[in-house]
Amino acid sequence: MFKRVIFILFILVSTFAIVPQANAQCSMCTISAEQGTKNGNTQGKGLNDGIIYLLVFPYILIAGIGLLWYRNYRKKTLVS
Repeated sequence: MFKRVIFILFILVSTFAIVPQANAQCSMCTISAEQGTKNGNTQGKGLNDGIIYLLVFPYILIAGIGLLWYRNYRKKTLVS
């Protein structure tokens, strides 16, 4: 039991100790989005809409799979 706790603690510490470098946007995209909104363009709005679309799609997919699993599980418990 003690070895298992030490192993899990080691995995958690090593996971948070190693931080990869990530760049969210290239400098050209950042400058273009900032200057576009200042000049009245809607490039920034389009960029934000794209980010929201990419964010929402996996959640909808997981919710659909969860709903199918729940329906099948409920059918099995009603039949039993």
